[in-house]
Amino acid sequence: METSKLKRESEYKWVIEPVGKMRVPAIIYADKQLIEQMDEKVCEQASNVAALPGIVKACYVMPDAHWGYGFPIGGVAAFDPDADGVISAGGVGFDIACGVRTLTTGLKVDQIEQVKEQLLDLLARRVPAGVGSRGKIKLNPAEIDDMLAGGARWVVEQGWGSSEDLERIEGGGCASGARPECVSAEAKKRQRDQVGTLGSGNHYLEVQRICEIYDEKTAEVYGLRKGEVAISIHCGSRGLGHQIGTDFLKKMVAEAGRYGIKLAERELACAPIKSPTGQEYLGAMRSGINCALANREVITHLVREVFAELFPKVQLKLLYDVSHNTCKEEIHNVDGEKKRLFVHRKGATRSFGSGFSELPEQIRDAGQPVIIGGTMGTASYILAGTNESGQLAFGSSCHGAGRNMSRHQATRRWRGRDVVKSLAHRGILIRSPSMRGVAEEAPKAYKDVGAVVESAHQARLSRKVARLEPMVCVKG
Repeated sequence: METSKLKRESEYKWVIEPVGKMRVPAIIYADKQLIEQMDEKVCEQASNVAALPGIVKACYVMPDAHWGYGFPIGGVAAFDPDADGVISAGGVGFDIACGVRTLTTGLKVDQIEQVKEQLLDLLARRVPAGVGSRGKIKLNPAEIDDMLAGGARWVVEQGWGSSEDLERIEGGGCASGARPECVSAEAKKRQRDQVGTLGSGNHYLEVQRICEIYDEKTAEVYGLRKGEVAISIHCGSRGLGHQIGTDFLKKMVAEAGRYGIKLAERELACAPIKSPTGQEYLGAMRSGINCALANREVITHLVREVFAELFPKVQLKLLYDVSHNTCKEEIHNVDGEKKRLFVHRKGATRSFGSGFSELPEQIRDAGQPVIIGGTMGTASYILAGTNESGQLAFGSSCHGAGRNMSRHQATRRWRGRDVVKSLAHRGILIRSPSMRGVAEEAPKAYKDVGAVVESAHQARLSRKVARLEPMVCVKG
């Protein structure tokens, strides 16, 4: 991206001033090198989002941003329902409530090293991965509706998880206001036997070594200790979420003119929050959120079964589960006034600071854990939300490394088997049903996650707590 198009307000803050149809500025948080690595479409898409009805303050762009459908991935935008604000299927994304949860184990790295291959084999057998992957749990139509209404709470009631997990999941494990009746029969059909599966693309189940602590006090509160092992699960709402996105994108495009909305590009399709279509999408999207929360809870249950076979006395404790493709109804301070807003985070993680009432008491003073997924060959990070982030970007931070080349470009440059072999030389074991998928997700196809995290830290969107490196990875 050409920096000449931007006004630089600080080392980590860049502004696109309102021009043309823009109602508010677009603000990008990143260092100069990351800005230069971003494709030009990021600037264009952020400007388009800034022109949507009812947008408040600014369209915010995170350090890991890249081109997406309609909204840039790494985009944050909040809309006021009382000012004709809109909700956008493209602003949430097709993988509704894709997110990451991290579990602590208390195990030392050498304990995992002794059983590493056996552990990976067991995890790969127990947790299905890949395009169209199917699990052993089959839900009938009534059970699917119950799952879409109840999320992780419902699957825990069925015996596929732990009630202790619920307070460590965003929203208590269930998005209220879900309306399964707004989810199409085709979407429900696609989800019938996909509960407890990873899916494809950049989704993963990873066993990680905690290799660096930046904030000892917060790390201790979170249960993170250098030299111990953590587990991260990254996945979303599978085929159901994709179908919800597809269904409502078509509907919003068809109805845009009725609401006087002119779309700069098709994928910006949206509807007024208070309109029938807006309310239906909210109900369906919240059902998709519950699907994703249920999915990650079931996978956690399967992972615990594997670890119980190898380490019978070990308890895997959930640190936190947070989504990064959502629209959430939240109260934010806007020019000294508290407003009810609908905050779209597409490839962006909620990052609320200390004292946030939704957090369990044990970690409330430390702030919300912000889980940043890396690549299978680099690192992931645990950050903490900051109180400043609320004013900087509606309490949001980055979500991962962010791609710097397309999947097609990656497959032309690398072969999956070579990537697996190269990582094995470094002691990182990979299992995937698709060598093409491994090539698409080659570590060098992504930005430097360390630089992304440093920008988020320096901009005060979130603060660094710990760095985690992969040991074994089940890849979608």
